[in-house]
Amino acid sequence: MASEVHVQSVWSRRRVLQSTLSGVAGLAAWQGWPSRHRAMAQKGEPTGQMTWAMHVTIAPTWFDPAETPGLITPFMFLYALHDALVKPMPDGQMSPCLATKWTESEDGLRYDFELRQGVKFHNGDAFSAEDVKFSFQRYKGTSAAELKKQVKAVEIITPHHVRFVLHEPWPDFLTFYATPATGAGWIVPKNYTEKISNDEFKNAPVGLGPYRFVNYKPGLELEVEAFTGFWRKMPAMKRLVFRSVPEPTTRLAMLKQQEADVTYAIYSTLAEEVQRDKTLKLEPTLAGTEWANFLDMYDPKSPWHDKRVRLAANHAVNRQAINESETLGHSKLMGGIVPLTYDFALPLEPYAYDPNKAKALLKEAGHPNGFDAGEYTCDAVYASVIEGVVNDLGAVGIRAKVQPLERAAMQAALRDKKVKNLTRVGSGAPGNAATRIEAFMHSKGAQSYLKDPEIDQWFAQQSRERDRTKREQLLHKIQQKVYDDALLLPMWQLGFLCVTGPRVAVSGLGLIPGHIYSAPYEDVRLKA
Repeated sequence: MASEVHVQSVWSRRRVLQSTLSGVAGLAAWQGWPSRHRAMAQKGEPTGQMTWAMHVTIAPTWFDPAETPGLITPFMFLYALHDALVKPMPDGQMSPCLATKWTESEDGLRYDFELRQGVKFHNGDAFSAEDVKFSFQRYKGTSAAELKKQVKAVEIITPHHVRFVLHEPWPDFLTFYATPATGAGWIVPKNYTEKISNDEFKNAPVGLGPYRFVNYKPGLELEVEAFTGFWRKMPAMKRLVFRSVPEPTTRLAMLKQQEADVTYAIYSTLAEEVQRDKTLKLEPTLAGTEWANFLDMYDPKSPWHDKRVRLAANHAVNRQAINESETLGHSKLMGGIVPLTYDFALPLEPYAYDPNKAKALLKEAGHPNGFDAGEYTCDAVYASVIEGVVNDLGAVGIRAKVQPLERAAMQAALRDKKVKNLTRVGSGAPGNAATRIEAFMHSKGAQSYLKDPEIDQWFAQQSRERDRTKREQLLHKIQQKVYDDALLLPMWQLGFLCVTGPRVAVSGLGLIPGHIYSAPYEDVRLKA
């Protein structure tokens, strides 16, 4: 029996490395990237300007990796300004970047990273293991508590060799640290940050990315300039401008007038208009999952306390009709909130649209005439989607009112637990089932509103379990319980509708599998 456990443990570790690092086999090829890509880059200095018409107000917290909230939004800017030891790139979800290679010890307690040499920050500071340790220690974004609970020490072996030591084997260390499930592996300069202070860093960020910070107009615009010393490749564009334009009709007009080159979140009739315009290109990407939280369900006096009411809400929503009208059918309906491409995801059938069943459940729960559900808060970008959900809920007697908030305000309200009644939540952050559960289902998760001791117990058990089959069983039990008890109202994996204008040669959309925004930015370019 002991030998079987040992074999299974070793197999499990190897499988984690093989399936999630997706780069060990191709490491030799990667180590030759800087010279090859510099040779392939266009000759001479970067030229021209490429402009993004952004669908959200730009928040400076998104310029600091330490504050990532378990959502994909900040990575719109992090991919330009910063770099990570390991991150998703066109060749894989865990591609060597600032780390050229890494190893896991046989006992699963140590992870060693060899760092790329000769790399400098935008201000000229040399990159070293000190910056890696510092960046981890200052990290305070999503899953920070989980990471720091599991990591016993960060040891600097040499200036270009850093070791993470765990208290006990944790199969998900690399998934939490080396994917954008968190921002803990994205590196900032220790000396510079200590000099200006952690709080001030986001106002004048310095990084290792392909573009350096030039100017920020609060909420309105970020301007960055090519960093010609970037290790991977000389950027093609001299300047990138990210301009906040919340109104979708204005964003689309900017593309038509060539005042912008790429925009996001163009839905419904505007997306249909794009399809008819031969000068524009609709580029859908399959984004993160979206769902609603029943915020009052642990209050015995709330209608949401009754599982029948939560089931009624799930059966009341015609997800496919909303999908067709808003995202032109590009969204993928789901019964859970973990994308099926994630490791340990449990396939769950979407709740069937059945308004008669919804009404019967409400009547059985003592609400034959329905009830007032209060505010349904949401990101303003998705107000029209939530309007469709609210209309369907109202048709069976659950009366709610859409309350849209600008994205930064919405994220702050979710983080600070200041929303009430119903709220829309979504996440496109990479990872696996465990990272999604930790952030949104575990009672201590950064944006979780669930308080279920059984879920917490199963999650703790799986985090220590090195047998893959047993881990999967525990993670599946959590997802099944959330589904059976209707603890959430899952919608879909969003078909994120992006549009590019007539000047664009490479938008960056779709280059990195699973990343919904433009990236890598050093690859984007306009037509000659």
